[in-house]
Amino acid sequence: MLYGITAATTALLVTALLAALLRLPALRFGILDRRRQRPLPLLGGVAVALVTCLVAAAGEWTGYAPLGSEIMRLLVAAGAVALLGLVADVRRVKARFLAGGTAVAAACVVPYGDTGFLLAVPAVAWIVLVSVAFKALDHADALAGTVGVLTAFGVGVCAAAEVMDELAVLLSVLAAALTGFLLPNWHPARIGLGATGSLFVGFVLASSLVITRAGHDPAVSGGVLYALSALAVTDVALVAVSRRLAGRPLLRGAPDHLAHRLRRVGLTPQGATVALGAAALPGVVVGVLVHLGRLGGTAVWWVGAGSALVVLGLLHIKPYGPRRQPRVPVQDSVRASRRMESSQVGARLRVRNG
Repeated sequence: MLYGITAATTALLVTALLAALLRLPALRFGILDRRRQRPLPLLGGVAVALVTCLVAAAGEWTGYAPLGSEIMRLLVAAGAVALLGLVADVRRVKARFLAGGTAVAAACVVPYGDTGFLLAVPAVAWIVLVSVAFKALDHADALAGTVGVLTAFGVGVCAAAEVMDELAVLLSVLAAALTGFLLPNWHPARIGLGATGSLFVGFVLASSLVITRAGHDPAVSGGVLYALSALAVTDVALVAVSRRLAGRPLLRGAPDHLAHRLRRVGLTPQGATVALGAAALPGVVVGVLVHLGRLGGTAVWWVGAGSALVVLGLLHIKPYGPRRQPRVPVQDSVRASRRMESSQVGARLRVRNG
């Protein structure tokens, strides 16, 4: 218990410090997200992944919290996914290569002895989906970090209930690292998570949940997996349906994610992040309670129904046109036009007298 608190505190403080220090190298070498209104440095994910792996591995090296071969394999695979994301942050990498590399890493961590081959295939697909969904969720300041913290706590409770103490420690360290990262990532963000961090976080969370639910009823396990990742999956579903209906390429970026649409209806960046974090919490709670047996598996249907209503509701917000301009009072517009006319007349007179 004491080691867990110490490890989490260390991860929080070191991640906050390292993320702040990595901002200058990201600016110096041009590792930026240029899709936003202002270029955002993208090495924050390096801080999250590096600190999480080192602090968790320190328990193995010191003997205070041995991770075991399964969790060490998860850390190595997650580190490889983070390196793949770093390549994507530095250079443009096609989405299929990111998905393929993540699938190879996922195939290395699925517990085949408990799932068998038939269930291992959808497990790998789910890990890839959640990893990519967290990458897509990193479209607003602090959003992926906020949802990641909530999900890490939920999956950590599930792991602790299965007496998987090593996995619970890893997830607590991840939650603490993300909390430290949120300090410089809150709007206006000074550094971003990038593909390095978002793929790493999604991969660790999805893989940990697959390991935790291995050996349980497959149908209920599918519901628990969905509930704990409902917000990220809902964002992917919303974007896919929206681009399909608009006839736009699925993999071409656009401001059509959850936070983008909430901004269009008037929410501030901070308000959109808080609202989506609050929306993620019920799914996490339901997933945990179903895993603990406090709720039946049918409770997940309510999470699915809520997600469907969110998608249907937000589809009515048109994201692809220009933003609605604020209305200008008639008197102000008349005065502006008169000033423009007078300035034009003055310019003509100066030219003639010139």
